Amino acid sequence: MEGHQMNPILSLAEYAEPLLNSPYILRTRRNHGLEHATIHILSRANYKLSGRSSDQGFIIFGNVPTDRVESAVNEALQRMQSGEHKLAVHPNCGTNLVTAGFTATVVAWLGFAGGGWRRGWERFPTMMVIMMVVLLFSKPLGMSLQRHITTEGDPGDLRLLSVKRETLRVPFTGGQLMIHRVLTQQS
Repeated sequence: MEGHQMNPILSLAEYAEPLLNSPYILRTRRNHGLEHATIHILSRANYKLSGRSSDQGFIIFGNVPTDRVESAVNEALQRMQSGEHKLAVHPNCGTNLVTAGFTATVVAWLGFAGGGWRRGWERFPTMMVIMMVVLLFSKPLGMSLQRHITTEGDPGDLRLLSVKRETLRVPFTGGQLMIHRVLTQQS
């Protein structure tokens, strides 16, 4: 019970458990965790990557040979099924970015609210220090949100169906972007 008092994110996750474990959301959270684990494994070779998950699988953005992606997905899945659930959490996840942006915006809005522009400028140095503290604490908060809400480290019976490479044209620049669509299935 003490752990719940110290971790409001865990308490929130327990309260939201029926929603978080609904089939569509659970598949998405499992794919999100597998995406992170795959990126952890591919990052050992210094690839610059990002990803996007859905209930059907995930997309890896980055110039990586397809056989390396497929191998990394299989390794990630095997390691997660063997209990390496921490692979589901990644420091560069969008959850961390959203958490930092949201907390910073709320604190800035509260800090600068009322008193007009002059009073706002008088509070500027104090707010800057407070914002730095907010940003320092937002990363552990984002990691906790990942661990308990946006990813699932236990892949259950998730399995790899296919890995397909595509090259997309980047709007406005004319450049190309390599992606891999990773499709998964869960019974």
